Amino acid sequence: MTKRGLLITNSFLISDKFNELYVYLTQAAKKLGIFLDHISNSDLLSIYSGSEASYEKKMITRKTAIPLKEYDFVLFWDKDIRLARSLEKMGLRVYNSSDAIEICDDKSLTCERLSGKIKMPLTIMAPMTYSNTGYTDYKFLDLVETELKYPLIIKECFGSFGYQVYLAGSREDAVKIISSIKYPFLFQEYIDNSKGRDIRLQVVGDRVIASMLRTNPDDFRANITNGGSMSEYNPSAEECEMALRACKLLGMDFAGVDILFGRDTPILCEINSNAHFKNIYSCTGVNVAESILEYIIKDI
Repeated sequence: MTKRGLLITNSFLISDKFNELYVYLTQAAKKLGIFLDHISNSDLLSIYSGSEASYEKKMITRKTAIPLKEYDFVLFWDKDIRLARSLEKMGLRVYNSSDAIEICDDKSLTCERLSGKIKMPLTIMAPMTYSNTGYTDYKFLDLVETELKYPLIIKECFGSFGYQVYLAGSREDAVKIISSIKYPFLFQEYIDNSKGRDIRLQVVGDRVIASMLRTNPDDFRANITNGGSMSEYNPSAEECEMALRACKLLGMDFAGVDILFGRDTPILCEINSNAHFKNIYSCTGVNVAESILEYIIKDI
């Protein structure tokens, strides 16, 4: 019997970079004999009320080929967690889950969930302030500096492709960076042994299906978007174990896991719930889209 899935993407994030991923996913579904209906998050709206109506009746939909309850799964390639939750409350199986997406999207929540369980850079959360107030003094940096030495990393909790990650070499640098960004953000230990290089491991289910080394001699970040280069990489058992354990702890069905090179042991950098996979496909020849859909079909 043909399995029927719903691919949900963001209506307002339109670029060749993202559209190409959706093509990979729809082509993989066709190859595997899966009916995959592609709609955006603006085609499917949640309704909240005080009535006892079913969740199915609390959704405004358009463009879906069949009633929502008849889909076998939802491939949620977005970060609209409120919509994902509504679909889950209808009884639909959502990949990745709303909880997993929410935790991975917020780097502070990732650190909170994995603290004491996975080796990570020492991390300090910035004190909360209001957007219309900002920081009226920077005394809290005294506490940060007692634990972290310069240079240190300042990282916005929401961001992708390394764009919202900054290196501060002094308090003057830190103040300048903080004054230009908004809460929430955090401070992290700078892993100098991993300057301009890291590993991307692609996890699907309980397997690492592909990996690549990313390097950039001109930047402390290794992201390809920032000018880094990639090459095939054979991960160690310890690196694979770290990636799989982190994904399990966060409830991930699939993810891109970034690992730094510590002096004695691998160090987790971050986890991406909807990781772009074109680069790892170009580097390794592994079709992540097919692996994800094969996993879903076996899981449902």
